[in-house]
Amino acid sequence: MLRPATANLEALIRALLDAEVSFIVVGGAAAVIHGAPINTRDLDIVPRLLGDDAPRLVAALTALDARFRPILPGRDIAPTVEHVLARGQLNLTTRLGPLDVLGRLHDGRGFDELEAHAIEVVDGDLRIHVIDLATLIEIKRSTGRVRDHLAVPILEALRKQTERDDDAT
Repeated sequence: MLRPATANLEALIRALLDAEVSFIVVGGAAAVIHGAPINTRDLDIVPRLLGDDAPRLVAALTALDARFRPILPGRDIAPTVEHVLARGQLNLTTRLGPLDVLGRLHDGRGFDELEAHAIEVVDGDLRIHVIDLATLIEIKRSTGRVRDHLAVPILEALRKQTERDDDAT
């Protein structure tokens, strides 16, 4: 199966929400949702992992035909509940594009620690929990990755514009 190199963000989010997966959007997709003029190739999420959350997430991933990337000959591996509960970073490819399921961020924070820093964004019938802009900037600054550091000035400018817009209303 040929898999898209770029995520269909709306379709992936809708598939996860339809499967009743609780998650927070982080990374480049969060920046895009906040309105940053940047591109992202994947959807990064931090899922809640209590009770039936992991099996529900794996069911959604199965429906999306998720596999670990890169897919190598003889290494076509689908994620399992055990993979999800290990709380590592699952770099997946799906029929709707790349999806990274992050049990914890690089600094150790998981869903429980990030939940207080998430905002709800409503777009039509979609209700999406997204990491707030200040925390996203903090995360991008602390990763040590060049592409994240390059995004920080854009996110800072967006935050300043948003604050000006809020002051004007």
